[in-house]
Amino acid sequence: MALYAVTGGGGFIGSHLTRQLLDRGDKVRVLDIRACADPDIFVCIQKGQLDWVLGDIRDISTVREFVQGADAVFHLAANPRLWTRRRGDFHSVNMVGSRVVLEEACLAGCRRVVHCSTESILTRQVQDDPIRPDQVVPKRDVVGPYCRSKYQAEVLALSMGRSGHPVIVVNPTLPIGPGDSSLTPPTRLIRDFCLGKRREYIHAELNLIDVRDVARGLVLAMERGVPGRRYLLGSENMTVYDLFKRLSDITKLPGPRYRIPYHIALLAALCSELAADLVTGTEPEPSITGVLLARRRMVFDARESLAELGLIPESVDTALINSIDWLRSNGHLR
Repeated sequence: MALYAVTGGGGFIGSHLTRQLLDRGDKVRVLDIRACADPDIFVCIQKGQLDWVLGDIRDISTVREFVQGADAVFHLAANPRLWTRRRGDFHSVNMVGSRVVLEEACLAGCRRVVHCSTESILTRQVQDDPIRPDQVVPKRDVVGPYCRSKYQAEVLALSMGRSGHPVIVVNPTLPIGPGDSSLTPPTRLIRDFCLGKRREYIHAELNLIDVRDVARGLVLAMERGVPGRRYLLGSENMTVYDLFKRLSDITKLPGPRYRIPYHIALLAALCSELAADLVTGTEPEPSITGVLLARRRMVFDARESLAELGLIPESVDTALINSIDWLRSNGHLR
């Protein structure tokens, strides 16, 4: 029986990955900073199918012990927010923590190390063609402290993979679907629309993919991926307006009403972050990084990666319906 180690196994993508590995009959070991909150996964802990390690990826001794004996390591743990009061946390978690995990996994002799990156670091100030897996992004084009930290971690991962280490990089686009207990930005957007709080929109392009397809893609990257390569996991391109229209069709709620000018959105983000930094300490809505990213063309062409991995994504509409059902059944739409 194979043993797979998953950092961030309690997160949105991580919990789906953990569940899929368990469904295959694999032994799984999770490292997460939070205790297990998924009742189905908790049952697997009680049955001895899963080891759940509470710890921080920046702690070398914890990570060293965690990766010992693992056939492969999936590194998903990160600070995924676009804002935090302590900006240095992005670098210490997303870059330093990643270096610890990647280096310790390679030193332990793990057969495969899959580094989960992000689509937001692949955007450029000027982007005419769709973004493909071979996209080259100069450091100066990377927006905000979150993206810069993830960019640096990906540069390290790709460099290690091209230097003979078994490191593979996967960049999912925006995952949607059930089980998003931390309410990531796409899920919050869906929730707010369903609650009637979000009818205005900013013109922005995005690419959505079912979170379960992301988990399947990570497993396929581990099995079929080439070290030192980047694999793009994306499904359907659309604008925020298109997304709201689809949500309107699914829920029968009123559709989008008016478009917010970019400069108004940026001003709102500046004020929101100032209040968050100085007073509330709660995540701003919107964030400056989020608005700056919205200004960029974020159209993706993942066909090459999907074909190489053998992944055929499911319908985005199904993922939207499943997300709404999950939000409703978990009390988020009251």
